[in-house]
Amino acid sequence: MQAEATLPPLRGRVQARAPLAPFTWFRVGGPAEWLVRPADLDDLLLLLRDLPDTVPLTVIGSASNLIVRDGGVRGVVLRLAGRAFGGIETEKDGLVAGAAALDATVAEHAAAASLGGVEFLSGIPGTVGGAIAMNAGAYGTEVKDILDWAEVATPKGLLRLSATEFGFAYRKAVLPSRGVVVRARFRAAPGDAAAIAARMAEIRAAREATQPVRSRTGGSTFKNPPGRKAWELVDAAGCRGLRRGAAQCSELHANFLLNTGGATAADIEGLGEEIRARVLAQSGVALEWEIKRIGEVAP
Repeated sequence: MQAEATLPPLRGRVQARAPLAPFTWFRVGGPAEWLVRPADLDDLLLLLRDLPDTVPLTVIGSASNLIVRDGGVRGVVLRLAGRAFGGIETEKDGLVAGAAALDATVAEHAAAASLGGVEFLSGIPGTVGGAIAMNAGAYGTEVKDILDWAEVATPKGLLRLSATEFGFAYRKAVLPSRGVVVRARFRAAPGDAAAIAARMAEIRAAREATQPVRSRTGGSTFKNPPGRKAWELVDAAGCRGLRRGAAQCSELHANFLLNTGGATAADIEGLGEEIRARVLAQSGVALEWEIKRIGEVAP
């Protein structure tokens, strides 16, 4: 693919053969054929409008729940960043946040304004765009429960969609073709500042105590099957601490995979597939990946 032939004249940053591993929490994976970081919304809309349909388009955020395979990613990898996409504004009964804003930062802004109902976002390691795209949730609340609307850039222009138009399901949302979330409004309610701060502190303490948050990981690996807990199934199959190369199933939380140092994406994904096979053999349950896996397997 030739940039001159496929990419419009963008004002943002465009890199060929750009390393993606530094962006991911696992710190693994091959390069993007093209990594594009638009300057602003107009730049993004131009890209989406003029990018040929034949060029693959992949959107990444903080890459906290992502495995980039070792062979890299074909086409354009899009990453929103900076002030143009990361702003947060508080209102009397909610917040408007850019897609690049961190979920935890949104929760902090809400707490500073004595707005409650979004504390769970402090326990989600990702961005607003990713949280909407996968209906992220924790501690009994999901994005669908607090979303009023989200603006989505598409090849045909900017759309504002209500929460019901995303077809939310467990860890799933339906976006328009080649649509990119750029901004969203979350409902929140005036509350007691001390109680809101205490709830956020409780969530953070729980994460520190039960999850390997300081390790190279990708968050929850598998979706919880209906009425079951993925970590319990993984544990019952004897996979806690299981290794493949430098990849390991966490001994602290069995639904987390770790890069203990020097793992490849193939090590991590292969370990995940081995765990799925063991769980299926032990319990009859076919676990589904919650971590998104993109790109090509290395030859």
